[in-house]
Amino acid sequence: MSILKKISILFIISLTLMSVIGIWTDNINSKRVDSLIKEKYVKIANEILENFDNKVKVEQILEKHRLKLLDIKPKNNEVFFYKEFTFGYISIEKRSFEDEFILEINYLDENYLLKTQDEENLKDKMILNALVFLDIFVLILIFLYLIKLLSPLKNISAEITKFANGDLSRRLDVKSKDEIGQLSQAFNKMASSLEELIKTRQELLKDIGHELRTPIAKGKFAIEKIEDFSQKELLKKIFKDLETLTNELIELEKLNSKELELSTFDIETLIVQALNRLYIEDENLIDIKIEENFKINADLHYLSMALKNLIDNAIKYATSYPIEIKVKNKEIQIINSAKKLSKDFEYYLKPFTQELSQRDGFGLGLSIVKKVVKKHKFQLLHKYEENKIYFIIKFNS
Repeated sequence: MSILKKISILFIISLTLMSVIGIWTDNINSKRVDSLIKEKYVKIANEILENFDNKVKVEQILEKHRLKLLDIKPKNNEVFFYKEFTFGYISIEKRSFEDEFILEINYLDENYLLKTQDEENLKDKMILNALVFLDIFVLILIFLYLIKLLSPLKNISAEITKFANGDLSRRLDVKSKDEIGQLSQAFNKMASSLEELIKTRQELLKDIGHELRTPIAKGKFAIEKIEDFSQKELLKKIFKDLETLTNELIELEKLNSKELELSTFDIETLIVQALNRLYIEDENLIDIKIEENFKINADLHYLSMALKNLIDNAIKYATSYPIEIKVKNKEIQIINSAKKLSKDFEYYLKPFTQELSQRDGFGLGLSIVKKVVKKHKFQLLHKYEENKIYFIIKFNS
């Protein structure tokens, strides 16, 4: 899960919790304030009713509680409290969107219509609500600020991924002076050093390959002048091995730095391309069974090279023929009758490792297969069943 998603989840949880607390606090305060206000004005109304015949006393009560007489009852009021008794009623109404109340006292034919002063309890409640909303607003601002602060990380991740996939020219353009900016500068320095190192190594390998091919070609030409057949064949094999080793080393290095050239082709095309690389004269050495001719999106050049190496190994180490190439369930299996590997499978995936030292080759075949399959994000599997070795390339579904 990305950092952005984690922060978003924490923000939603915090916002939800803050909102619940705000609503819960508002409900408690509303009940408390309503109770206090009702108690206060019911008590005032009863005090006025007790002194209804004493106008002077009533005036003193009104002045004491800062109540103003009204001639006309305002409209759009919310009934807050209402109580009837034998000769009249008491009504307390709240002005909409205000912290004032209308107190109406009716006794016989007389009526008092009074307007209260602003209620401090209501003001406190409104201030508390405002603070809760302010907290929520600040929480949203903090969330937006964190999103802006962390937004370069997405770009950094994308650029590092492109660099890791072989685009050595990728650099980060982050100007901030914080830790993210320092991370970007450190990456740029590292990327420049690695690019220089890799390019130097590539150039060196190209030069070595070129310099080796020249004496190999001269040697092969000189061999033809040798009359001793046995010496001639031995030298031919030596120079052929040198040429093979040079080519395999160059291909192995290319895999480390070159981008794959992806295309879509079917499994039959891959098998035909791999077999063409082997130049097999006896077709009876291989038995091919294709149950499903599915499509693959891959680099045909490198994937056919990897399959060629697996088929070549199967033929080379088989104790009986034919070897089998089976295609089913989005995978290709190379099967041969052979002895069980003496070491763990991972051992043979390292460069210059092989089962028997007297066999032809340099132990680079499976190493190339591993790099090709890994670069395609496919799976290379191995198993041994019923005296047969299975090498399996499992493609993505």
